[in-house]
Amino acid sequence: MKYLLIMLFGLFSCTKGNSQAKSIYSFSVEALDGGKIDFSAFKGKKILIVNTASECGFTPQYKELEALYKTYKDKLVIVGFPANNFGGQEPGSNQEIASFCEKNYGVTFPMAAKVSVKGDDMAPIYKFLTKKEENGVKNTSILWNFTKFLLDEDGHIIDSFVSTTKPNSDKITKYLK
Repeated sequence: MKYLLIMLFGLFSCTKGNSQAKSIYSFSVEALDGGKIDFSAFKGKKILIVNTASECGFTPQYKELEALYKTYKDKLVIVGFPANNFGGQEPGSNQEIASFCEKNYGVTFPMAAKVSVKGDDMAPIYKFLTKKEENGVKNTSILWNFTKFLLDEDGHIIDSFVSTTKPNSDKITKYLK
């Protein structure tokens, strides 16, 4: 009986431990400029994460993302993640991407170094964002560039939005007001 109780307690402990999702604050990624983006520095703010591409039909969303960032910068951080996973629409180097974003859209929000957002080489932060067993909230498939993830002030996913959801959409801004 004693051994049975020990085994049941051990099983319960393992199950309980696996069900607790980590937050975005456990991640630090390379920045586009070669520095680091430490997500724990954003505690207390909402975070909008977007996979971006310079040669996509949704690329003009950079302008809306920058406007959103400036409007809500006291309570929101936007982090762009350039990715070349869809149609080869982000072929440039980190330096070329940085120059493009600044020259064409005046981007001032943090931009991560180019990553993969799907497949076998998916960046760990995107595994967290897309896998319920990691984030504790939902599974999300990234179907194209400019998929968005909104996280709360505690680093947990609120929701995700498809590429066609504009950054200034009520679907997103309702969480910022």
